[in-house]
Amino acid sequence: MLVVLTAVAIWGLILPVWGEEEAKGEGTSKEAKGFTIARAVIGTGVEDREPVGVAEIFPASTEKVFCFIEATNIAEDSEVSLAWFYNGNEMSKFNLTLKTGSRWRTWAYKNLRELKGDWKVEIKDASGNLLKELTFKVE
Repeated sequence: MLVVLTAVAIWGLILPVWGEEEAKGEGTSKEAKGFTIARAVIGTGVEDREPVGVAEIFPASTEKVFCFIEATNIAEDSEVSLAWFYNGNEMSKFNLTLKTGSRWRTWAYKNLRELKGDWKVEIKDASGNLLKELTFKVE
């Protein structure tokens, strides 16, 4: 009996860490009040409502990048804000609407103007809670 309880306790400690590691690829799901961010990525475009050119490093010749968001389980019409940062300074901010339903995809883009360095996008809910942070570099 003690062996079983010990095994269950160890499994309970290991499983949550493993699950978080598995989710890192395209953006960890994050619950907000009334919806979940199921996917968030940076890419060079959107075709057929799907991101293309997804990467973490972009050449300086890249004119613009897109922040693509997929939200799920949207209980009511909601908004998310995207704040774009370059080398730690906020460059712009956009609000995007999420419509009620099981799934909603939306995106915004940023002209890079050949600005080399570290970029970040913060995705927040209407209350200002940070849902996801995406980082990328322009070289």
